[in-house]
Amino acid sequence: MAYFNSWRKPSLIVFACLLCFLSSSAARAEKRSPNFVFFLVDDMGYMDIGANNPDTFYETPNIDALAASGIRFTNGYAANPVCSPTRYSIMTGKHPSRVDATNFFSGARAGRFRPAVLNDRMPVSEVTMAEALKEAGYQTAFLGKWHLGPTQEFWPENQGFDFNVGGQHRGHPKSYFSPYSNPKLSDGPKGEHLTARLTNEATRLIGEMKDEPFLLYMAYYTVHTPLQAPKDLVEKYRRKAESVESDLEEFAPEEQVFPNSKNKRLVRQVQKHATYAAMVETLDDSVGRILNQLKELNLEEDTIICFTSDNGGLSTSEGSPTSNLPLRGGKGWLYEGGIREPFLIRWPGVTKPGTTSDVPVVSTDFYPTMLDMAGIEPKPQQHVDGRSLAPLIKDGTPPERDAIFWHYPHYSNQGGIPGAAVRMGNFKLIERFEDGRCHLYDLSADIGEQNDLAADMPDKVDAMKARLHAWYKDVDAKFLRPLKDGGPEPWRPE
Repeated sequence: MAYFNSWRKPSLIVFACLLCFLSSSAARAEKRSPNFVFFLVDDMGYMDIGANNPDTFYETPNIDALAASGIRFTNGYAANPVCSPTRYSIMTGKHPSRVDATNFFSGARAGRFRPAVLNDRMPVSEVTMAEALKEAGYQTAFLGKWHLGPTQEFWPENQGFDFNVGGQHRGHPKSYFSPYSNPKLSDGPKGEHLTARLTNEATRLIGEMKDEPFLLYMAYYTVHTPLQAPKDLVEKYRRKAESVESDLEEFAPEEQVFPNSKNKRLVRQVQKHATYAAMVETLDDSVGRILNQLKELNLEEDTIICFTSDNGGLSTSEGSPTSNLPLRGGKGWLYEGGIREPFLIRWPGVTKPGTTSDVPVVSTDFYPTMLDMAGIEPKPQQHVDGRSLAPLIKDGTPPERDAIFWHYPHYSNQGGIPGAAVRMGNFKLIERFEDGRCHLYDLSADIGEQNDLAADMPDKVDAMKARLHAWYKDVDAKFLRPLKDGGPEPWRPE
C-alpha cells in the first residue's frame, strides 16, 4: 500500500501539470486570431463554377468543395462591372464612387459623350484591409493582380502588405508563361506557368507565416485575357467541346453602346471555349493546392477562406470566352451577368457546411466582415459602405441596409452602357446616363432581365430613382461630360 501511495502522489502532480499545460495551450489557441486566405479571381463569372451552375462546361471540384464546406451567397455582387473599382471596394470597404475610381485604371473610352472624370489610383490615405489587420498583429502577403495605382507608391507594399509577389500597375499579364515582364515577379524557367508559379509562392509564404496570424490575399490574374493555358489541358477541353450540344446558337446579338461599330458585339450563349476552360482548371487546381496545404499544416480549422471575383464573366469581347446565361450581359454591363459573382466564405466552427444564403451582399462587405471575425474594432470612417456579414453567417441576421448601388459613368470596352443601378429587395432599377431612361426588373421572377416593368410600375420606378439620386449626392457621384466644348450636354440627375 505504501508503494502504491508513493507512486500515486507524483502521478497526480504530473497529471495536474499536464492539465495545466493543456489548459494553457488551449487558452493560447483560443486567443490566437484566425488566419485569412482571400481568393480574388479576375473576370470569373457567377455561372463558371459548378456550385452555382451544375451544368457548367468547366471543371471546378476544389472550388465546389470549398462552397460545400461553408456558406455560398447566391446574390453576391461586385461593387462595379469592371476590375479596379471592385478591387478598391474590397480593400477599403468603400464604394469606389467616393473617390471617382469608377472604371478600370486607364479606361478613358469616349462614346456619344466623354466619360466621367476618373481617379486612377487608390489613395495611400485609405486604411486598407491589410493595414487594419497588420496593426492588429497580422502578417500580410499579396500575390497576383493589383491594378490600383500607376506607380509603386500605390502598390501593395505601400498599402499594408509585408510581401508583394506580382502586384503592379498592369491589369493583365503580358503572358501566362515565363518570361513574365513583371517588375514584382522574377522570371522562372522558360515556359513556367504563371498561375502555378503564384500558387508556389503562396504555399511558400504560408509556410513562412504559419506560426502567427496572417492574411494571404491571393489575387489571381487568371482568368483574364490573354487566353492562354497549358496545351494538354486545352486539348482536353477541345475534345470535350466536340460533344457539347445546345438548343442555343453559340453567339447572339446584345445591346451595345457602339451602334455604328463595324465589329458588332455578340454575347456568348454556350460555354465551350477550350482555352478558357483550361484556365479555369488551372485556377481550381491552385485553389485546391492552397487548401490542401492548410490542412497539412494543421491550419485548416484556424483559417477563414473567402472566394470571389472582381466582375462578371467576359462574354462580349476579347474572344468572348464564357457565357453567363441565364444572367444577361457580362463584364462591363450593369446587368446581372456583369456584377453577380461567386461569393463564398468558410469560417471553421461557425459556417455550417452546405449553407446557402439569398441575402444580397456586395464586395464592400468583406472588409468589415473580416475585422468582425478577428475581433477588431473599426476606426471612424473605415469601410463606411460595407456591412459585416458575421451576424448573417452566425445566426441568419441580415445586414442593415435598404439598397445596394452601382455607378458606372463610362463606355465599357465590352459594350456596356454608361449608367447606374440600385437593387432594393428583389427589384433592380437601371438608369442610363446618356438620356436618363430607366428600366425596372423583378429579379425573383426574371433573373435574365428581359421583362422591363418600368412602364407598368411608375411608382416603384420613382421611389427607387429617388433613393438612387439621394445616393449620388451622398457619394458625390460624377457623370458624363460633353464630347467637346460647346457640344451637346448629356443627361444629368435633377
